[in-house]
Amino acid sequence: MYQIKTYNAIAPAGLNTFSAEYALNQSDQPDAYLIRSVNLHHETLPTSLKVIARAGAGVNNIPLDQATANGTAVFNTPGSNANAVKELIIGLLIVASRHLMAAASYSAKHTEADVSQRTEHDKTQFNGSELTGKTLAVIGLGHVGSLVANAALNLGMNVIGYDPYLSADAAWNIAKQVQRAATLTDAVKHADFVTVHVPKNPDTLNLLNAEAFAAMPAGVQLFNYSRLGIVDNTAALAAIAAHHIAHYYTDFGEPQLADNPDVTVTPHIGGSTLEAEVNGATQAARTIMTYLETGNVHAAINLPDLNVPFNAAYRFTIIHQNVPNMVSQITAKLAAANLNITTMANAAKHQTAYTIIDVDDLQQPQHAQLIDELTKIPAVIRVRLLQQD
Repeated sequence: MYQIKTYNAIAPAGLNTFSAEYALNQSDQPDAYLIRSVNLHHETLPTSLKVIARAGAGVNNIPLDQATANGTAVFNTPGSNANAVKELIIGLLIVASRHLMAAASYSAKHTEADVSQRTEHDKTQFNGSELTGKTLAVIGLGHVGSLVANAALNLGMNVIGYDPYLSADAAWNIAKQVQRAATLTDAVKHADFVTVHVPKNPDTLNLLNAEAFAAMPAGVQLFNYSRLGIVDNTAALAAIAAHHIAHYYTDFGEPQLADNPDVTVTPHIGGSTLEAEVNGATQAARTIMTYLETGNVHAAINLPDLNVPFNAAYRFTIIHQNVPNMVSQITAKLAAANLNITTMANAAKHQTAYTIIDVDDLQQPQHAQLIDELTKIPAVIRVRLLQQD
């Protein structure tokens, strides 16, 4: 029986994905965490914890170094809320181009008897523009950015994309009409609207800064539904004060953005739809089951991809440091136990490596002894032994 601990409100559809071999919130020594936004940075991860799956994209709430040192694989659910974010961006493009928020605020303040005559007289101040023919710069063309770019094309917009890290697989999802810019400056220099959809890392921190804003045309409208810190908010406010940025829409509030009529802050709702919550929870549950039952890894944050058909009776999975001679030390232990290896695979990601070894003729008395012997190898972090039913 595998033990799963959940944090936050997880969609029931995701919890119902687990098979009868999984127990929910019945142990203080869980095999897996299924989480959303809980902050784990001040938690001590139990040694039993083999996997953390976040039902969502960002993993800034997970202490990745601690997890790796604990031998805990970390996964997110990329793409599970991509459509939700896309739809919100498209909605905000319409809101922005038609001045809907200012118009609604005006109507809420003018409800007197002559409202019809007054609004007829004043409505020209809310004249907007149509999106057709306008230019949208999409910074980051992954799960969300590609959907936004394609949807904007369908609205008749000119779309320019910029993503220096775009993978070949991701490129297939982008309509050929999306123009590809070689630099960030090239992407934004003619934009009426700029939207950013990149992960947060050292390369993207303050990606949209004073230099980037200076390259944009005056009157540009800016959207950050990616992560706090991707946009340099201090520089953005300076550009707003100079009437260079007409309006800034973001899902990530902080005090300096408050009470500014040219800034609209939404309360981190980009991926908050019922459908996205179900998608994320279901994907996370399936990821947990795959990892616990087979050891196979796809798109983990802190482990390399390794997908090996599990056709043998037994499987060793070993997380270890990416240093020389590890595989030979591991196989030497198995050879000393007179075991024949049927399948072996190894891969590395940065300073961490992962090895899968399948064997057929392992006897019960050898289980604990071999796990102990392998764990004693310097630089080995975690050893698991999986058995086929």
